[in-house]
Amino acid sequence: MAHVSSTEHSPAAADPAEAIVHVIPWLVPAAGAILMFLLAFIAVFMA
Repeated sequence: MAHVSSTEHSPAAADPAEAIVHVIPWLVPAAGAILMFLLAFIAVFMA
């Protein structure tokens, strides 16, 4: 009887978080910049 180990993963079963990890260094500063411009616009608009 052959036993197949359940620890073997196929390439299609990759973690979805691993697919976007390389984008995070670009995404976080871009989101921060958008948030700063949005808050500055609100501050100018309310003044």
